[in-house]
Amino acid sequence: MTDDNELSAAVAASAAHIQARCLGRERPTVAVLLGSGWGGAAELVQGAVDLPYAELPAFPALAIGGHAGRLRIGRIGRHPVALLAGRKHAYESGDAGAMKGPIRTLAALGVQVLLQTNAAGSLDAAVAPGEVMLISDHLNMPQRSPLVGETGDGRFVDMGAAYDPALRACARAAAARQGITLHEGVYAWVLGPQFETPAEIRMLRLLGARAVGMSTVPETILARHAGVKVLGLSLMTNMAAGMADETLSHAHTIATAQASSARAVQLLGAVIESLELP
Repeated sequence: MTDDNELSAAVAASAAHIQARCLGRERPTVAVLLGSGWGGAAELVQGAVDLPYAELPAFPALAIGGHAGRLRIGRIGRHPVALLAGRKHAYESGDAGAMKGPIRTLAALGVQVLLQTNAAGSLDAAVAPGEVMLISDHLNMPQRSPLVGETGDGRFVDMGAAYDPALRACARAAAARQGITLHEGVYAWVLGPQFETPAEIRMLRLLGARAVGMSTVPETILARHAGVKVLGLSLMTNMAAGMADETLSHAHTIATAQASSARAVQLLGAVIESLELP
């Protein structure tokens, strides 16, 4: 059996298991991938059914703090949702396609929108730690793609509007109604796991980035390849290297994200409620 066949079988088995566990429920139309600091969004889900990633053959094992490894199915407001508590990062194994199985499982279930969240470093003095940025576009700095090895013309995915303009308009309106400042800008993906140098941050600022992080872009590419629209929110947990007098660490990222979580989750709930789907 080829790797492609194995993945397809794992996706089919994962989708079937989710459907069996959620028998009689609406299939999710919105998926939310929870990054560091966003875990409180799980409490927004009504009528929740939890499935550990370990029960789902297409889902990865996780080994990073702040990522629970659980799929939660239910509703947030008027939308049936699937919340993914945790992602596998490319820096863990070098594999940019580590989340290919989960994204394709979501698409097989009928998900129309992937709402991505992450923790990021701010490259703009006007965007302080604890604030949220709506992702308008991204920079794939490692120039790695989760689609390497795919065949056929479908692999040539148009990324001209990777972060859907109509969904971004919904998010801006939701933030305004909540009275929450929502910045907007370009997210730069770096491979990690080391943090960036001040020189690298200066380069990213020159390239137009407003936030930097170690996730999100591979999942966006996978979602667009699967025909799923994408919306992205970055929670700022620190000023990037050379922009403040602080020592960066994963523990610092987690602590700042948790301290800012309540307001970010409030915004996330409002954004999900605001989404207009066919």
